[in-house]
Amino acid sequence: MTMDVNQLRAKLCEHQSAMFHQGFLDDQFSQLQNLQDESTPDFVLEVVTMFFDDSENLLKNMARCLEQVPADFKQIDAYAHQYKGSSASVGAARVKSVCANFRPFCETKNLDGCIECLQQLQHEYSLLKNHLQYLFKLQKDIKAGGGSFS
Repeated sequence: MTMDVNQLRAKLCEHQSAMFHQGFLDDQFSQLQNLQDESTPDFVLEVVTMFFDDSENLLKNMARCLEQVPADFKQIDAYAHQYKGSSASVGAARVKSVCANFRPFCETKNLDGCIECLQQLQHEYSLLKNHLQYLFKLQKDIKAGGGSFS
């Protein structure tokens, strides 16, 4: 039994509201959505997909830097700063917040602190990615049902 478009739309609104309420997303995500229109119907999906690719690379690179002996704290800090910027640009508030936690650990060359931050970052990113993928699936289902969601 498939849900009708109105049920899907309600589910989409509910899920997106929850993501804002739980701090996964901030107003920047709304700004991205406002840039999407008929001429660029997949704009948010494309931007977020690029963010996912960047995230995977940055997380891998950060992990690699932490495995080096000695760890390259300057480079880890640079990656964390870059990741903070890219997460801010898509409105990924909780990811951005964890990125900011790296700086003091990098400055004091605290390996355990950096490793803990990276684990927290991987966790937050994973949650965000799952939530956003569900959001995009709902949008796709709404479109497939002949509806719109903007």
